[in-house]
Amino acid sequence: MEAFDLEGEGERVLELIARYHREIESRPVLSRATPGQVASQLPSEPPEEGAGSAGEGWDAILADVERIILPGLTHWQHPSFFAYFPANASGPAMLGELLAAGLGVQGMLWLTSPACTELEVVVMDWLAKLLGLPEMFRSGGAGSGAGSGSGMGGGVIHGTASEAVLTAMVAARHRARQRMRAGEARGEAAPPGSFTVYASDQTHSSFVKAAMIAGLAEDPEDRRRVRLISTDAQGGIKPDELEAALRADVAAGLTPAFVCATLGTTATGAMDDVASVARACDGGAGAGGRPWLHVDGAYAGAAAVCPEFRPMLAGVERADSFCFNPHKWLLTNFDCDAFFVADRRALIDAMSVTPEYLRNAASESGAVVDYRDWQVPLGRRFRSLKLWFVIRHYGAAGLRAFIREHVRLAELVAGLVREDGRFELTAEPSLSLVCFRVRGAGDAGNLELMRRLNASGELFLTHAALPPASPFRGQERGGGSITLRLAIGATSTREEHVRRAWASIQREAARLVAGT
Repeated sequence: MEAFDLEGEGERVLELIARYHREIESRPVLSRATPGQVASQLPSEPPEEGAGSAGEGWDAILADVERIILPGLTHWQHPSFFAYFPANASGPAMLGELLAAGLGVQGMLWLTSPACTELEVVVMDWLAKLLGLPEMFRSGGAGSGAGSGSGMGGGVIHGTASEAVLTAMVAARHRARQRMRAGEARGEAAPPGSFTVYASDQTHSSFVKAAMIAGLAEDPEDRRRVRLISTDAQGGIKPDELEAALRADVAAGLTPAFVCATLGTTATGAMDDVASVARACDGGAGAGGRPWLHVDGAYAGAAAVCPEFRPMLAGVERADSFCFNPHKWLLTNFDCDAFFVADRRALIDAMSVTPEYLRNAASESGAVVDYRDWQVPLGRRFRSLKLWFVIRHYGAAGLRAFIREHVRLAELVAGLVREDGRFELTAEPSLSLVCFRVRGAGDAGNLELMRRLNASGELFLTHAALPPASPFRGQERGGGSITLRLAIGATSTREEHVRRAWASIQREAARLVAGT
């Protein structure tokens, strides 16, 4: 095999990336590709000969990136990307990702690359401090293996918050089983073994998916052991209904094992009252003990780097686990979820399998952390590099300024909505998320407005259904259940982009109302 000119071709790829970001504003935010369009431009058979043996060269490969791939992308880093929640990237994070790929580390064990593990321990402790998380979520020392064998907590980087909720649910199920066995050993009547899990009806769909994977639900509509608790007018879970559901399941011979509280629901950015949820868990605990409390702050958690937004974390000291996505709103490109546990032993006991080929002296000593026991897969990427680069480059002050500016821009948008009588807010702004709609246009009219805006290429919005208890839901107000969402979070978004987006929204709304 011929040697590859990594330096030369690497420079060309870096230049392509840099040019892409320089020119991104000239591209339509939402890809205009039609189904099958990208695939139709690609050969149906792989090349027999590669670039290193008289086949296609890098001129052709990179040309196809520009000709086929880039037009087929929806540009998540575009400053007018306001859909879903952000997945922002930054220069330091990109370079960290590149370095991780270049080093080619597989960090499943401490032994397979000590720096990969110990950097992650340190960076996760940094992150816990930046967010003001309780001491119990910290490791207690970099590389110290008070580690894998103690009851201490700590953090680990997962790919997504969906992985985190599944991992937490599996740990919760294991802990509940252990309590049952301990009770049997003491001669007590065995608690019931049919486990139940709880979240609000506004919690992310990953909660139900985790229940399906963990064997607690057969399909998304299975409610035999999955409880979706109703929410109040602000979209937060009703703690009294949660406690009532817990008590009812205990009385029916079931074992409540897992409760998920949400900070920043997808629809409206609503916040559950974590302290009240924790009290409900105490009040509804049965013979199997208090259920595991997981706090999912996938979107909103990043805002806790700013002290003024930390009140949303009140009660998190009573949680068993907490997660948020730096890849959503903390300048660290996808994928990067920060998952913290108060008791690492509960997690490791649930996830650890040690075949002979993984045994080694360092792991057996208990002096190190083996992160393969903190997650579903065995293998691990060197994700902490990009997070380390981001924190060192921007510093705490830079991260806070980034969050605060997006919150300011959201407040600006909310003010513009209030000033224009054709529109109404459908929820109070939640950090950098603004939910609104055209008055009297109904669901169909607002969806048509969104379709026109997205087709223009000038911006990208998404929609959601309002919570059932929302005062803005219902045809009696001429509104319906649909709300349009404008989520600010792209790294390069500035006030000019927000104002330009609002001007486009006003223009298309006027045309819609006029029937043109």
